Amino acid sequence: MLGRKRHVLTDTFGLLLAVIVHPASVQDRDGAEDLLREARRSFPFIERLIGDAGYQGPKMVAAVARTGAWTLEIVRRCDRHRFVVLPKRWIVERTLAWISRCRRLARDYERHARKAAAFIRLAMIRLMLRRLAASASN
Repeated sequence: MLGRKRHVLTDTFGLLLAVIVHPASVQDRDGAEDLLREARRSFPFIERLIGDAGYQGPKMVAAVARTGAWTLEIVRRCDRHRFVVLPKRWIVERTLAWISRCRRLARDYERHARKAAAFIRLAMIRLMLRRLAASASN
């Protein structure tokens, strides 16, 4: 069984805006163009993207230019050999941790990438509904 790579776009609160699932053999910057196209259709008002070092380079700059007028900011890891929380990078990592709480997403059970992406969306819908229900009861 081959692995999967989840490309997610979140807002600053960590809520899912777009998701694309690819085989693990696809590089981050190669898989990002599909994600950016999906995001541009749904959210044309987004102006700035923040990504990690996997999304840097001329190939990614060209993909960003082809999909819309946004600026790409790369957040790099700390050069020191110790763990440092980088606030902007932590947003997406936290979102991936939230969706991994669902048993179905903790492992790669799905045969098709479309199904895996659908279950990610369902996990985020569940999370958002729980938050809405909790805020309505207060």
